[in-house]
Amino acid sequence: MKKLNVKNNEAAIYGVGGLGEIGKNTYGIQFQDEIILIDAGIKFPEDDLLGVDYVIPDYQYLVDNKDKIKALVITHGHEDHIGGVPYLMKVLNVPIYAGPLAMALIKNKLEEHGLLNSVELHVISDKTVIKFRKTKVSFFRTTHSIPDTLGVAVHTPVGVIVETGDYKFDLTPVTNQPPDLQEMARLGAEGVLCLMSDSTNAEKPIWTKSEKWVGKSISHIFDNVNDRIIFATFASNISRIKTACDNALARGRKIAVFGRSMDAAIVNGRELGYLDIPDDAFVDAHELQSLPASKTLILCTGSQGEPMAALSRIANGTHRQISIQPGDTVIFSSNPIPGNTTSVNSVINKLEEAGANVIHGRVNNIHTSGHGGQEEQKLMLRLMKPKFFMPIHGEYRMLKIHTELAEQCGVPLDHSFIMQNGDVLALSKDTARMAGHFTAGDVYIDGSGIGDVGSIVLRDRQLLSEEGIVVVVATINLHNQEIQSGPDILSRGFVYMRESGELLDEGRRRVFKTIRKAMHGKKATESSIRNAIIDDLQEFLYTKTERHPMILPMLIMNGNEK
Repeated sequence: MKKLNVKNNEAAIYGVGGLGEIGKNTYGIQFQDEIILIDAGIKFPEDDLLGVDYVIPDYQYLVDNKDKIKALVITHGHEDHIGGVPYLMKVLNVPIYAGPLAMALIKNKLEEHGLLNSVELHVISDKTVIKFRKTKVSFFRTTHSIPDTLGVAVHTPVGVIVETGDYKFDLTPVTNQPPDLQEMARLGAEGVLCLMSDSTNAEKPIWTKSEKWVGKSISHIFDNVNDRIIFATFASNISRIKTACDNALARGRKIAVFGRSMDAAIVNGRELGYLDIPDDAFVDAHELQSLPASKTLILCTGSQGEPMAALSRIANGTHRQISIQPGDTVIFSSNPIPGNTTSVNSVINKLEEAGANVIHGRVNNIHTSGHGGQEEQKLMLRLMKPKFFMPIHGEYRMLKIHTELAEQCGVPLDHSFIMQNGDVLALSKDTARMAGHFTAGDVYIDGSGIGDVGSIVLRDRQLLSEEGIVVVVATINLHNQEIQSGPDILSRGFVYMRESGELLDEGRRRVFKTIRKAMHGKKATESSIRNAIIDDLQEFLYTKTERHPMILPMLIMNGNEK
């Protein structure tokens, strides 16, 4: 078990995930034998992680210290903050505290994993205070692109440590109350030992636009469109969904919802009071066909070009119920997440080719970020007035810029700490120091498998995707040193077999000789023959094609008992 180099009069803070990256947000605040966990997120895989569905942190340090963990508190319901909850609960069973919307989303996840009845759940608000023997946790209201967003203040005997969660200062939000500036200022006045703050937009010298500003642009579009509107946004962006639905209702448009996550968002939004939409405002796909185009709004998922989402299937012409009609207006009310630009552009092109008018991007003022720019980050620093500062939720360059903003706001540069996942910062009332490191790498989730995809598997997938595979099949009697059938060579993704007969025939003859030679060795085994086939065939194929396909010998060993 990894023991931290932290004294009894010090609190420790660390990121299990979320430092030097966007995603996997999982932070720990520890005083002696009490650990408060904040969020448990996932990260979506980069393009080189072939076949991987999600990336979660390595939870081993938390598992080793599970008896100390008092609570998992959730700042809000986005995947990069709650997506890892079911995987964490499989190895730790700790009480979860979350706001109403985040809790509804977490319950869905736990139910999918068969964990709903085994986890202790508590719905909280910005007025909640959770007390433990040595620490307590309070909350303050923030604004983001999803309702019920909370900042977290962990009160320890050495001082208050504040984790902002994702935030911006939206003074005219659509679905929730404005940020509680008074509570933030009160915390700052009483004294914040360390501030852990969202760094996502640290590179942008702006004050992020309000959701109300986006609402005006969307209203203007609805005023000027007389045909069918297809509106795509994040299912979690309840504010944007509300804006679209309110505009539809005001103009007598009926609403059709497509996409499982969008359906769930509407249900949760209505149940929690964020969406005031009467039952008769909704229509299904069959009713949609009988309505005038000017009286319909299609609300759907797929604003990120996800191949299986409703909008992508509509664009491809593979959706069973909806197809593009000339005159349709498609609104992308989001910006592409880094890495999704190509797929989003592909969907836009297909929609345009089918005759739709597509409105997208910031140029049309139909999207704004949920994260504060530099001006809001400076305001947070001024309100909290921390003694020490630890930027979180961002890649290295973002964290670095955020420390420079902190210095401008009165936090000495040597009081700011740019940390990596697993780094430990020890805080006393007056000092801060680096106190060691624990392993906090990535764990890959592929289907239902957790951690069973490693670097070797990923390397094999990369090789298969780039160079293809060549399978060698032969039946061998090692005892008699005899090749009983084959070898046959099959190619997939390497060369087209029908047009490469000469190459494969030559390869077959070469493998025959290689097997004969390998069998005659004194210490010949199935493994040594396989290795000989791989080495010789790889060299031969590279000489002929300058490519390195994966070589997979499939040897059937007959009569090999001595």
